[in-house]
Amino acid sequence: MPSEIKFGTDGWRAIIADQFTFENVRKAAQGLAGEMLASGAAKAGAVIAWDTRFASEQFAVATAEVLAGNGIRCALATRPAPTPATSFSVIDRKAGGGVMITASHNPGSYNGFKVKSDRGGSAPPEMVDRIEAQIERIESGEVEVRRVALDEAARNGLLDRFDPTGPYLEQLERIVDVGAIKKARLKIVVDSMYGSGGGLFPRLLAGGGMELQEIHGGPNPAFPGFMQPEPIEANLGALQAAVRETGADAGIAFDGDADRVGFVDETGRYISTLEGFSTLAHHLLERRGQRGAVVSTITMSSMVDRLGEAYGVDTPRTAVGFKYVGPTMLECDAMIGGEESGGYAFRGHVPERDGLLSGLIFLDAMVSSGKRPSELLADLFSLTGPHSFRRVDREFPGDERAGIQHVIDTAEPDELGGMAVERSDRLDGVKYFLAGGGWAIVRMSGTEPLLRTYAEAQDAGTVDRVLEDLGAMFGL
Repeated sequence: MPSEIKFGTDGWRAIIADQFTFENVRKAAQGLAGEMLASGAAKAGAVIAWDTRFASEQFAVATAEVLAGNGIRCALATRPAPTPATSFSVIDRKAGGGVMITASHNPGSYNGFKVKSDRGGSAPPEMVDRIEAQIERIESGEVEVRRVALDEAARNGLLDRFDPTGPYLEQLERIVDVGAIKKARLKIVVDSMYGSGGGLFPRLLAGGGMELQEIHGGPNPAFPGFMQPEPIEANLGALQAAVRETGADAGIAFDGDADRVGFVDETGRYISTLEGFSTLAHHLLERRGQRGAVVSTITMSSMVDRLGEAYGVDTPRTAVGFKYVGPTMLECDAMIGGEESGGYAFRGHVPERDGLLSGLIFLDAMVSSGKRPSELLADLFSLTGPHSFRRVDREFPGDERAGIQHVIDTAEPDELGGMAVERSDRLDGVKYFLAGGGWAIVRMSGTEPLLRTYAEAQDAGTVDRVLEDLGAMFGL
């Protein structure tokens, strides 16, 4: 029987009580323990944290029991925490690795098991391969799951309890001049989507001239009102309305584990994830005078390439997933890294997505320039030209997966949306490069039965036509 535990673009995720069970979580934890013992990372211990999803704390406890049962010292969070706080805790505590119990932006019926390397980022592909090999040994009966109760682990010096949020927020204040942001007389609305970032932005920015309103700040594992806690336009109606009703200067949203971010301008207009990343990169290059590679996935905007040309920096591309972006950032000492999903990382921190830090840098751009979000975008477009982007996720029946994959592997259309296809690239799914600088991508979701289709062009009408043609290619 094939394993129910399969790691995707960032960790293993599954529906709670279906495949995401305590038995399987313990197998995943034993797989990680085996990898850490074999690699020598176990000597430095592990960090374990959890989000606001159903039973996340209990799954985190089960993970700690298994790691401690293998003689690995564990630091277990006492409260829900953002994934980037977990990543920073690995570095801060000099641990050999970490686990974050979260399904990030997936629907509330899901939970997940994210693994962190000793460098704080998502476990790279080779580490994931070793963990999955260990899990195969467990499921074959070659290796048993070993566990001890938490109180026994504590008596044996194998368990420490800690709050990850304090040191993490102090780290953010070292990277960004939070004092200057607090003094600015801005009105900001924050949507924490009932996730583990709730309450942290107000905690960071309290006590100054800023007026900050948080919505959906308390924990709720059902994420009511959202199909999934993902800061994309379809989920930000309440934030957009709050910005308009209060006359706010901007809106900022975080996903369920606060490693992704979404922005809304002063008119309530959604700023796409591609525009958001490009705006942050432009700010660091132009106003902060930073230099270094801008790393992004194949689904990121071609505006990144224009910025690279303008400022003389490299713009390497990777497959989708921070398990690819993070290591590439480390290899080339990148200034910033990001992916289309709204996850952005920055030099001087951890090679991992951080929604709160992204939000602070967005506010820093507003404060240091004295400009509103729409004006920051206008500055960007004056350099890169206008760009329009949209992503459409299409569900498909499980028995059609092989046929859809065959089309991804083989289809070579002559044109899409009335634009000629100049070439294709199959680094991750398939990317079609279109005449005039546009592009389109089709790829499978790494965590759900979804076909993701993406398009970028100079205007929204062309983007819509490209996406329609992609849907017709797959009969969806």
